[in-house]
Amino acid sequence: MSDREPPRRRVPGPARADRPASGRRRPGPGARPARRPAPARPGAPKILKLGSPRPRLRMVSLALTLVLIAFVVRLLQVQAVDASAYAAKAEQNRYVGQILPAERGGITDRNGVALATSVDAYDITADPTMFTRKQLKVDDGPEQAAALLAPIIGMDQDKLVQKLRPKNKGLRYVLLARRQIPQVWTQIKDLKAALNAKAQTDKSTVNALAGVFSTPSTKRIYPNGDLGAGILGWVNDSGQGGGGVEQQLNGQLAGKDGKIRYAQSGGRLVPTAGSNETPAVPGTDVELTIDRDIQWAAQNAISEQVRKSGADRGYVIVQDTRTGQILAMANSPGFDPNDLSKASGNALHNWAVEDAFEPGSTAKVMSMAAVLQENVATPLTHVVVPNRLHRGDRLFKDDIDHDTWDLTLNGVLAKSSNIGTILATGQLGKTQKQANQVLYSYLRKFGIGSYTGLGFPGETKGILAPPDKWSTSQQYTIPFGQGVSVTAMQAASVYSTIANGGVRVEPTLVRGTKGPDGRFTPAAKPKKTRVVSAKTARTLAQMLESVVDDREGTGNKARIPGYRVAGKTGTANRVDPATGKYHGYTSSFAGFAPADNPRITVYCAIQNATSGSYFGGQICGPIYKEVMEFALKTLQVPPTGAKAANLPVTF
Repeated sequence: MSDREPPRRRVPGPARADRPASGRRRPGPGARPARRPAPARPGAPKILKLGSPRPRLRMVSLALTLVLIAFVVRLLQVQAVDASAYAAKAEQNRYVGQILPAERGGITDRNGVALATSVDAYDITADPTMFTRKQLKVDDGPEQAAALLAPIIGMDQDKLVQKLRPKNKGLRYVLLARRQIPQVWTQIKDLKAALNAKAQTDKSTVNALAGVFSTPSTKRIYPNGDLGAGILGWVNDSGQGGGGVEQQLNGQLAGKDGKIRYAQSGGRLVPTAGSNETPAVPGTDVELTIDRDIQWAAQNAISEQVRKSGADRGYVIVQDTRTGQILAMANSPGFDPNDLSKASGNALHNWAVEDAFEPGSTAKVMSMAAVLQENVATPLTHVVVPNRLHRGDRLFKDDIDHDTWDLTLNGVLAKSSNIGTILATGQLGKTQKQANQVLYSYLRKFGIGSYTGLGFPGETKGILAPPDKWSTSQQYTIPFGQGVSVTAMQAASVYSTIANGGVRVEPTLVRGTKGPDGRFTPAAKPKKTRVVSAKTARTLAQMLESVVDDREGTGNKARIPGYRVAGKTGTANRVDPATGKYHGYTSSFAGFAPADNPRITVYCAIQNATSGSYFGGQICGPIYKEVMEFALKTLQVPPTGAKAANLPVTF
């Protein structure tokens, strides 16, 4: 037998269902059914069949389509439907506006001397977001900045910290200090630069002032300190007048702020984008009737006497008798408008027009004017003055006990007799009621119970009841200045009326204004009213000379060598404003010079003198003399050289 093994016969196996044998045709109809596949052998790997990806693809496609539709709709809204609105918002965010503060007008005296002016200043601001840990890499950024700023701007350190760490974390602007002088901002700027330079080389150094900035502004200053502060007033933190002329004429002084609108990017101006600017209109300059030198003399004199007398306050008014212009209006105590923090609330007033008080004997000149004008007596009329006079429910007396005086009407005024004044004014009518009505009419003509015409903030018109409301005692006290209230300005105006030949000229404080164009516009002419005849005024002036020149007059301390002086003393019971009851005295002196050709009126009053004398002739007479002498020399008013009338006091 052969060693070769016979060939094996290959038996074809069944074909796979998913992979038909190559070259074989798929079974058609009538073909023999394929054999079932053999069962899988144990241990053979399982085949994982994946689902169809088509459903997932459809879902993704649908989601993308919806997103694209949303984008298209939004794009159409922005680009077409709301295009103008969004463009306006973009413009608003791109362009920023800034106020251009107007320069406040200056205030000068009648000679152009500056009394109030404005200088360059800065508002110190900050961005609180630049003091956070994110910006400075430290937790105490506000504390470090406050410690550096507090001594420079004079502000409490804790308050600065509160401003630099506000509750509103998104706040980008806070005002730290208003109207700081340029030196303050220069100091902050230099310190800020030094910290920045050090931080470049020393990584441990923090520039705590990086978020501190400035905005240009102006600051109101008063070169003469407290001189005329009651007249001038002050400007508050908002840049508005807070009192005096600053408040009264704020609309003219303030001017009109401008504005600028410009494009910005990252907080910086874009020069090529253009800007829209409305320039600020400067305020109007105001020229007062005040003479700075006379104001200084009046203020110095009244301040010294108030201090010596331990008084509550005092005031002096100097007025041009012919024009009504006020040359000085001094108050004591006063205040410095440059630093209101040191001023008491009681001092922030112009008491010369705000304080109503019973004038006392200085009011007797109005009673005498009525008596002379009504022709019921002359300066030489005999008036027998007893030591006591019973009228109504009261017993009246003079300031001193005396035997019966045989006085002329001139002597009644010279010796300031209350009883003599009651007797004289009683002749104004057939009955006391008629006499009251006549006297009341003259008081009103002199301006009592009415505003003076100044229009000054806080001015009072005093108190003058109609005659049918006068009590039994007022019928007899009003003639000698009790039971009626006036202001110092009203009282001064009464004497200026006599000095001006019986014509009352409304007092004025403003001489004129000068606009931005530099043109001066005089103030409107004041109103004039005839109160008494020129003859009556001349007679009263002669009678007032007896008060000062006669040895029996009460105003001897007001004498001025070489000049004829007309004046009247006053010492009245004072109503305490705190209790509403009489307490202390109002001491006063009023007059004009030269008596025969009047140019200047001076009125002085001191409230509640507690040290030394309280009589008007004793403490206000010397002030009148000092201020009048200074004013006569300043205005170069010469003596007339004429002899005084020397009317008799007694008979």
